[in-house]
Amino acid sequence: MAHDYKPVQWTPYKKAFDAVLAFGVAAFIAAFVASALTAFPGERPLLIQILIRAFGAAALALLTFILMIGPLARLSTRFLPILYNRRHLGVVCFGLALAHAALVVVWYHGFSDINPLVSLLTSNPRYVALQGFPFESLGLIALLVLFVMAATSHDFWNTNLGPVLWKAIHMSVYWAYALVVAHVMLGAVQGQKGMAYALIVGAGAVLVTLLHGLAGRREVRFDLDAAKPDPEGWLRVGLPHDIEDGRAKIVAVADGERIAVFRDGENLYAVSNHCAHQGGPLGEGRVLDGCVTCPWHGFQFRLTDGRAPEPYTDRVATYATRVLDGIVYVRTTPEAAT
Repeated sequence: MAHDYKPVQWTPYKKAFDAVLAFGVAAFIAAFVASALTAFPGERPLLIQILIRAFGAAALALLTFILMIGPLARLSTRFLPILYNRRHLGVVCFGLALAHAALVVVWYHGFSDINPLVSLLTSNPRYVALQGFPFESLGLIALLVLFVMAATSHDFWNTNLGPVLWKAIHMSVYWAYALVVAHVMLGAVQGQKGMAYALIVGAGAVLVTLLHGLAGRREVRFDLDAAKPDPEGWLRVGLPHDIEDGRAKIVAVADGERIAVFRDGENLYAVSNHCAHQGGPLGEGRVLDGCVTCPWHGFQFRLTDGRAPEPYTDRVATYATRVLDGIVYVRTTPEAAT
């Protein structure tokens, strides 16, 4: 989060992350092209046709992975560093999908006497049957959704569109994924003799659904196991050094509220687990210079008073903490705003 909407701050980790991402995408496309060339020793597709499928397959694979990151981060904190940089994955995914679409339009519709986009949408009007369905339109709609998401991924749009609208736009990634899966199943899969493509795409969709179900179940069970505070309103958290330095332990309160108890060196702080921006899990963020950074969109809040650094005015609730007989406790009643 930056008041003057600075470009991405290229920390060493972000540089390494993007280098690995670029290498992974290049390796995927190279492996796809090499396998396609060796799979057809006789009459093989043209290289541009192979590249069309390579870019499309890479976009689908990356989009599938993007939708897996959220639930994986809920199930294991080891995936949180990827969650922090998920925006980079989304922009690259759109770039791959755009390259796929551009090659399709140029190769299959660029030599027509009519506008290539018009040719794309009118060359096959059979919307009444699955066999021969004009899957191109589904891919085009998905591409437009991915474009809007990539174009509004910057903090400028995050702030100026407002939390509700911005989140609604970016939740449309699930619609884009459904459209892409349908696009592939009704397009590339129907042109294959075997079931390999269908099984791979279907397995990816099943895995995404399964991970979301497991993460959702874990969240429900976490709330159901919420402990009750003592008569004075203090809730047991655990040993101080059970909380990783710079991180938090999240505890659920009986009324459904979640509190993130952070350790910053030898100091303990507690804030609401719900980010004031879009309800992101503050407890999964990291502490830097006395502020916790929300892993979803980078909004920051001071641990001492729950306020965002100036000039922002956002605030999250804070809670009192204490250590009694070597055990950390948090008061479940929010402190008054200061």
